[in-house]
Amino acid sequence: MLCAICALGEGRRTPLAEAVRESPDRPVRIVCNAGDVYAYQDPGVREDTPEGADYNRKRDLDILQRMSWPPGIVLPARTAFMMLLERIPTVEGLCGYETVTAEGWRGCERAHSGAYERGRAGDIAALIPPRPQEELQAEKARSIQALHEAEEVSIRPHILLCAVCQYGNGVRPPYPPDNLPELLQLILHEKPDLPIRMARGADWMMCAPCPARVPELNACVNVLGSGGLSNEKRDLDLLQVLGLQFGSVMPARELYRLIFERVPSTAPICQREGNVSPGCWWDGCGESNVTAGNPRYDQGRRGLMAVMNQT
Repeated sequence: MLCAICALGEGRRTPLAEAVRESPDRPVRIVCNAGDVYAYQDPGVREDTPEGADYNRKRDLDILQRMSWPPGIVLPARTAFMMLLERIPTVEGLCGYETVTAEGWRGCERAHSGAYERGRAGDIAALIPPRPQEELQAEKARSIQALHEAEEVSIRPHILLCAVCQYGNGVRPPYPPDNLPELLQLILHEKPDLPIRMARGADWMMCAPCPARVPELNACVNVLGSGGLSNEKRDLDLLQVLGLQFGSVMPARELYRLIFERVPSTAPICQREGNVSPGCWWDGCGESNVTAGNPRYDQGRRGLMAVMNQT
């Protein structure tokens, strides 16, 4: 994995980089000649780089230790690389040492070239291209048209709270990354009883223009590539509090009145206490909600309650 990033810094793409570019969320099993109780996943030395078996084994174990990954872990490729880029800023001390104690510990000739660091500077976009702006704009236009024509709107549950936070933060249509402000405007001024269905995943009608949405998987890949995991838990936590399930349908204003009654703060739904970055459960929103709820939600909740009570 480090070699793939190093090659990018030299203007090259390894077979691994090409495979990840072609299918960014394919499962990747990360193995190492760890031996002991992890011997079941040892790959052997056939594909080792020339630095030697002991050197390669130490380097792999050093990387796994820094990542807090066990040998044999399986992760989506995007997630694995995003975590790696976050946790390993340099290969100094991994691929080469300041002091060479013996020929077998000389390390890789590229270790001090800066190639890895240059490759990392391009961030994940150097390995996995982002969704094109033209695609995002087209999806925004298509989904907004569908929203206004819909007799029922599907939405993943927890982003109903995100819509309130956005409203409290002054976000109003048009909003390029998602369709939540447009949904609130529709509920407040045109269709107060619009049926809302609780849906799983990064549903198209609300999330179509999101840069972190993978259309083929209906998945969210923010939060170091694993946004769907933490977001799925938020969805279920909110459904449990509301007494609803995936597939439940409620009129929009009735649904929001239920939310405002039972969710006075985002903290119980959104916090991620004890989860650290980089990790598949960590995200900035979860960390900020550990000690208190989002103040923008409180502002948005009070503002929307006032508007809904007036109309």
